[in-house]
This record gives sequence, structure tokens and C-alpha cells, in this order.
Amino acid sequence: MIRPTKHNHPDKTLIYASYLMLEKLRSQRIVKYNELFTFIKSKIMNGEFLFLPALDFLYLLGLVEYRAKTDSIEYTEKST
Repeated sequence: MIRPTKHNHPDKTLIYASYLMLEKLRSQRIVKYNELFTFIKSKIMNGEFLFLPALDFLYLLGLVEYRAKTDSIEYTEKST
């Protein structure tokens, strides 16, 4: 479920996890997978459950790419 309802806490949603990831990726451009995972876990209680769906969401939007050689996530700025 992407859209939060009135019963969801705003800081424990997929959109918020995606926002935090984008904020970190925009400032650093490339972040190690484990570092990004640890960052989300530290910012959101039970964030490990939101990490992969949020990462998938950003990938589907074309905002991130996974670099297997370095095991990193790279922010790819969308030019539209």
C-alpha cells in the first residue's frame, strides 16, 4: 500500500522512507546498500520492513540505480 490512510503514522510509511532515501542520496549521490539500510533502520522504527519496498518504488520511478559491482545505490537525477 503506497497511499497512507488516517490510521498510518506519517513517519512510518513507504513515502517517508522513500523521502529519507532520496534526501541521503541527493547529498551523497552514491551510498552503499548496507549504509542506506542502516540509515533507514535508525530513522524509522521497524524501518527494515519499509526499506525494500521504498527502494523498489524509487527504482520504478527511475530515480535510483543499483550498482552490483560496488553494491551501491546511485541517485540518477531525472531530467524532466
